[in-house]
Order: sequence, then structure tokens, then C-alpha cells
Amino acid sequence: MTIALEPQVIRAVSPPCLLGESPFWHPAEACLYWCDIAARRVYRLDPVSGELRHWQLPSEPACCAPMLSGGLLLAMRDGLWQLDLDTGERQLLADPPYDPALERFNDGKCDALGRLWAGTIYEPRDRPAAALYRYDQGGLTRCAGQITTSNGLAWSLDGRTIYWADTRAHVIHAMDYDVSDGSLSNQRPWRQFAPRAAGQALADYAGRPDGAAVDSEGCYWVAMYEGAQLQRLTPRGDTIEVLHLPVQCPTMPCFGGPGLRTLYITTASQHRPTDELAAQPLAGCVLALEVAVPGLPVNFCSL
Repeated sequence: MTIALEPQVIRAVSPPCLLGESPFWHPAEACLYWCDIAARRVYRLDPVSGELRHWQLPSEPACCAPMLSGGLLLAMRDGLWQLDLDTGERQLLADPPYDPALERFNDGKCDALGRLWAGTIYEPRDRPAAALYRYDQGGLTRCAGQITTSNGLAWSLDGRTIYWADTRAHVIHAMDYDVSDGSLSNQRPWRQFAPRAAGQALADYAGRPDGAAVDSEGCYWVAMYEGAQLQRLTPRGDTIEVLHLPVQCPTMPCFGGPGLRTLYITTASQHRPTDELAAQPLAGCVLALEVAVPGLPVNFCSL
């Protein structure tokens, strides 16, 4: 049974982002980090004091992760970088494994052993040329492919399954995952969503899968871009909750706050119609709501 909810949503921070993505909660700092890909910025919010900082960057930061050695690991169009939060300086860790004129990194996260997994987006979108990469002590390794827009990276509660969405194809894949060596196998469709039909109104469209997070019960929360909702899926891929949101384009959820019971949601405002933005003043903002089931702590990069 699917439960439709109208949660009490608040704006966690303003001003709005163009393309907010990759939020994570830093447990030691009790702060929220996220990227604005299109504005080439990384943000940090202290929800208690309200202090908001940002770092301006020379290319698009697609995703970010905390590093045990300090600072942030950024997957950017021009490669993987370590960002010093005190100085704002970057140190190159790996060159991009693609042509930056056609492709860039997109959604990414670290696994339980501190390796970064980052997918790409093939920007011409005329064929499934994007890929999923693992970054470890051996550098970057291409691990999967045959999609167009990488999103939705997350792991099952037992760590044996990795989820990987192709937003353009409206599908979430599952793959068997060996945490010991980081190998993947048995790629298969896990959940297929209906595409938007020609002429279909947005009000009748559930959206397509963007970023995601897994909670402490093993359920997968996915932002449905253009669908104005989050869906909570069971480990079997069945939708059991739909959270309706006051913005058309949620991009990614994460869990934070005390007890990891606050669900933060990044959203997008770029390329949206003027009348839609006028009717949705929270578009592009980071949203927050309280949930009954807590999330899981972020994994730090160990490299």
C-alpha cells in the first residue's frame, strides 16, 4: 500500500540554487554541505547559528564527500579534487576519464570502505554513453556503463547491493556489490517509472529518478525530478510512501540533524518556466522536514 503524505516542509536556507545537488550531513561539524552545480559553488550551513558559507569554484562541482584527511572530495567536470575549506585551494587527485566537452561527473558517494563512486552525465543525451567509476588507491576504474544520466547512487542496508539510476531512462538499476574488492555484477532493472507522455501535464507526471538516500530500515528515498515529490521504496522496489513537495524539481535527499531524523532535500530552479517559479517560491532552495525513520551516517573518503 502506498501512503501519500503532505509533510510540513520548511526552507532550510536561502537564496535558492540553480541546480542544488549532493547534500550530506557532517557529523563532527553538525553542518549540512551541498553543491550548486550550475553556479559552481559548494555550500555549508550551520542550522543552529544560521551561518552560511560558500566556496566559488572554476568548474562544476557535481558531488562532494567529506575526507578523513580533511576538507572535501569534489567530483568536478575537470576531475577529482580535494578542497581545502580553510584556504579554498584545490589539489588535483585524478584527471577526468572522459572528454569534458561532452561529459562531466554527476551523482556520487563514498562506500563503507571510503572509496568514491561517481557516475557521469553524457550531455548530448543522444546515446547511453555515461559510466560509473570507482576511485580508490589504484585511481579511477570504469565499473559500469550504458546509461545517459547517472544518479541515485546508494547501497542496500546489508551492503550487498548498489543502486544506480538513469534519470533519462526513468529506471533505477541494482547490481550485486562486493565491498571487499569493489566489484559489481548482475546489473538489472530494479524499478522502472513511467516516462512522461507527449503532451502530458506535469500535474499528472510522477517525475524521473534523481538523487537518493537509504534510511535505517533499508528503504530507498528518491527525488523525482519534475514530479514534485519524493518516493520511499522498499528493498523490493515497491513505493510505500509518496511525499508531495512545494517545488517541481527536487534533486536529492539526505538525512541529518539530531538523530539523523531531518530529511534535507536539494532542489533546482534553472531552466524552469517563469510562471512555475512565480508559483513556487521555494524552487532551488534546500528544504527540510522531520521523518519518523532516521537515516544512515555519511561515509568519509579514506584516501
